[in-house]
Amino acid sequence: MNDAQEDETPATDPSAKASDQRNGTGQVPGDPPVPKRSSQNPMAIDAGHDPVNTLDEAAAAAELNRLAQAIARADTAYHGHDAPEISDAAYDALKRRNAEIENRFPALKRTDSPSDRVGAAPAEGFGKIRHARRMLSLANAFTPDEVSEFDARIRRYLGLPADQVIRYTAEPKIDGLSLSLRYEGGRLVHAATRGDGETGEDVTANARTLADIPQTLADVPEVLEIRGEVYMRHGDFQRLNARAAEAGNRTFANPRNAAAGSLRQLDPRITRSRPLSFFAYGWGALSSPLAETQMQALERLRALGFTINPLTRLCDGPQALIAHYRQIEATRADLGYDIDGVVYKVDDLTLQERLGFRSTTPRWALAHKFPAETAWTVLEGIDIQVGRTGALSPVARLRPVNVGGVLVSNATLHNEDYIAGTDSRGAPIRDGRDIRIGDRVQVYRAGDVIPKIADIDLSARPNAAAPYDFPQVCPECHSPAVREPGDSVRRCTGGLVCPAQQVERLKHFVSRAAFDIEGLGAKQIEMFFADEQLAIRQPADIFTLAERDGAGLARLKNRPGWGETSADNLFRAIKARRTIALHRFLFALGIRHVGENAAQLLARHFGTWAAVHACLTGPADAALAELTNINGIGPVMAQSLIDAFANPAERAAIDALVAHLDITDAERPQAEGSAVSGLTVVFTGTLTRMTRAEAKARAEAMGARVAGSVSAKTDLLVAGEGAGSKAAKAEALGVKVIDEDAWLALIGA
Repeated sequence: MNDAQEDETPATDPSAKASDQRNGTGQVPGDPPVPKRSSQNPMAIDAGHDPVNTLDEAAAAAELNRLAQAIARADTAYHGHDAPEISDAAYDALKRRNAEIENRFPALKRTDSPSDRVGAAPAEGFGKIRHARRMLSLANAFTPDEVSEFDARIRRYLGLPADQVIRYTAEPKIDGLSLSLRYEGGRLVHAATRGDGETGEDVTANARTLADIPQTLADVPEVLEIRGEVYMRHGDFQRLNARAAEAGNRTFANPRNAAAGSLRQLDPRITRSRPLSFFAYGWGALSSPLAETQMQALERLRALGFTINPLTRLCDGPQALIAHYRQIEATRADLGYDIDGVVYKVDDLTLQERLGFRSTTPRWALAHKFPAETAWTVLEGIDIQVGRTGALSPVARLRPVNVGGVLVSNATLHNEDYIAGTDSRGAPIRDGRDIRIGDRVQVYRAGDVIPKIADIDLSARPNAAAPYDFPQVCPECHSPAVREPGDSVRRCTGGLVCPAQQVERLKHFVSRAAFDIEGLGAKQIEMFFADEQLAIRQPADIFTLAERDGAGLARLKNRPGWGETSADNLFRAIKARRTIALHRFLFALGIRHVGENAAQLLARHFGTWAAVHACLTGPADAALAELTNINGIGPVMAQSLIDAFANPAERAAIDALVAHLDITDAERPQAEGSAVSGLTVVFTGTLTRMTRAEAKARAEAMGARVAGSVSAKTDLLVAGEGAGSKAAKAEALGVKVIDEDAWLALIGA
């Protein structure tokens, strides 16, 4: 998975809480057969006698609540305890009645509807494992030009000449579930999913059931973390679904979902019964190197007993990479497992180390994705969704169509210019063809979760189709929606008055990269926002939920979809998130332009929440100067941060939230024995033995702060050839100035 983090994700994104991965909810497709429900001593549960067509909404809601509890109780007895309490006939009657009421009152369907559940919910979820080295995503490319630019970018970063060939490995990008295996002393001690990159789910017992995963290794480093992909072959997937269909169970949508759902079972016996495979493609923490090159390291993993993809090749330069990509693409349909592209990695591990990482991706690797899957369908409507920063995002409502194995019913339309057939500068796109309701449109998916519209068929346009009139007011709060000069997006001016912005900001607050509160996702946020007694209208309200009037548990457990256990679990999850890392907290605030990368930069620079607060609540000019002096923070983002803290309502909401939290200081990257950790370093002039970009990255990796200009807070100026005004200013301020040779000696390079 290589999803890019955006400033604002439209609500059409179906990936917000990884709903395609089941968390061990009892029997799922392919489970071993279980005994029939006993007809002895049936528990007296009335399925309900009033005809469904005589129920009003209030009675129907109450009936669905009663049925949900009765079915859950029966499922727990049957699946969880192997002690059925009602007969098959009684159970089926409960399920039929529930389905009939849902069909008549679809708006009343519960988030925990028995019709969407198979088996019983687990008593508790997976444990968590923090990765010793983060599991990152990959940057994406879709064209040969982007692959050539990847090679050129590496050359620029390392300062390599144009005629020096860089050797890469190229291997299929498996469409499965990422897994990290940690061996200590040659023994498998734990296995974890990628999770949010920092912390994954403990699936050790399940991973031990896979034949492709060795339990012990000989002649390996004391600590060895193997990274790879769990997947399911096409033939195994078809047989699994065939068994499920024969048993009357729900089938999986695709092999990737089947692999993910099978690995993430609370009962390892279920995982053992599933035909899962594992390809190793890399490593995480190591106590000693595996080899000098990527390919040599993979060959060593193969010798240790891991399966390495046989299509992995060494390629000299971008043209060889593209040629191998074409070869894999041509044989893709015959591989017997799903891939969605080819991954390129710099082969020389010394160069990998020099290139290092961005906040979420390595600089030395790239995923070259296959062309988009496309299909044609009808645009039935255009909805406007309001995001957390007030952006009005048009969403296409489509006649459902299968695109690359996924049923698509909506797609992003980007903005009003895209609908009108122009770019932000007024130049035509799609030859100037606009998009209208009723049009026959081409839908595509290319590495993005959210489908998009590529083109329209003018020959199929209905005569009555009219140009789309983009709204000038917010559809939620009716405040003016304005488009500032240079901005491609129209935004609601209602701010916190706008309920849509409030809800979307709360959804962002609990998202995976932010607070990631288990059991509090998008649907639950909407429910609490609408609840008058247990209202969550701003983030601080989340942390007062349990204590509010001293009756949080008593109230919540009686709400539809909640019971005592689920309510107690939620309150424990909220309590656990009262302690939060500084970078997560900054990202969770949802300030415009501040994404994950920027939050990491801010956290590393300031170190503590107190320092961030002091800067942003102090004089605006001083804050702007300090923020723009941070390597990677520009004036637009800096002003957005300053504006947020200058807004009284925003400031009050942040202060109220902080009162409930323990915000931990940022962990600064630090090499053992680093001489520059904690120093503020500025580079100026031309460096001859490494590029400026590499020097900055090396300094940050060793715990230094890299600034863009010299000030009284600067500890060290590294002056290359042609150093000018910065060197003069440093001398005037008494800042220590050293040359490139002294810098390399200082960092031991």
